[in-house]
Amino acid sequence: MATDRTSPEPAARARSRHPLLHLGLLAGAVIMLYPLLWLASSSIKPTNLIFSDPGLWPREIDLSHYAAGWNGVVAPFSQFFINSAIIATGAVIGNLVACSMAAYAFARLNFRFKRLWFGLMLATIMLPTHATLIPQYILFLNFGWVNTFWPMIVPKFLATDAFFIFLMVQFIRGIPRELDEAAMIDGCGPISIYWRIILPLMLPALVTTAIFTFIWTYEDFLTPLVYLTDMALYTVPQGLRLFMASTGESAWGPLMAMSLLSLVPVFVIFLIFQRLLIEGISTTGIKG
Repeated sequence: MATDRTSPEPAARARSRHPLLHLGLLAGAVIMLYPLLWLASSSIKPTNLIFSDPGLWPREIDLSHYAAGWNGVVAPFSQFFINSAIIATGAVIGNLVACSMAAYAFARLNFRFKRLWFGLMLATIMLPTHATLIPQYILFLNFGWVNTFWPMIVPKFLATDAFFIFLMVQFIRGIPRELDEAAMIDGCGPISIYWRIILPLMLPALVTTAIFTFIWTYEDFLTPLVYLTDMALYTVPQGLRLFMASTGESAWGPLMAMSLLSLVPVFVIFLIFQRLLIEGISTTGIKG
């Protein structure tokens, strides 16, 4: 009589690893979330306890930091949120329009020196921002755009973010060309194919581009610092910097409170679009 010699040990070992894996992930999550939890705790502590009491649970609660921070140093902090929203919205629209059109041209259209231009476009990814900062500043100064939002919005409508062009090119290459051919039989030209066929199918890549553009523009400190001199035009990162005093005492409580509030738009956008974001990143990474 044959006996079943199949051992349950591998399955048992696999099951025993699950609690350890979960504990490891939980420990990693605590390490990643600790700075955020400390920020939230510090925002409701009295100023004298922010650094003297490192615990996450405050011994005393002081909510006045939010009112003081929202009223701002030189302007209401709501003005900084509005300025950041204007710049980020313009940048998102510009990247979605310009980068999708450039990606469609590289992925579907045929023109002279296509490979050369595509290679040059990819080479700009390796070009440091600081290398073009001074020439761009001189150009925008001659345009009279310094101390306005235009230097942070207009370049986005010229497809200057090569990373997003490449991301969309990879996505479009995964769309069957048979759809283009069927549209051409129905009388569609390149523009109609882009608008009616390609663009609706690019939704995950468009959402990924929009989210990353919003986050990078919203969190950008250097570009507004270079071009904006009027405090009424400052963005959120610059507004937070106003709470830091180079001489004298910094307003740590309002700084912690406004820093926590400044994270809210990023969290909300990520929570709403996380499914499409993950889908866009995963699909663009495997296209040939």
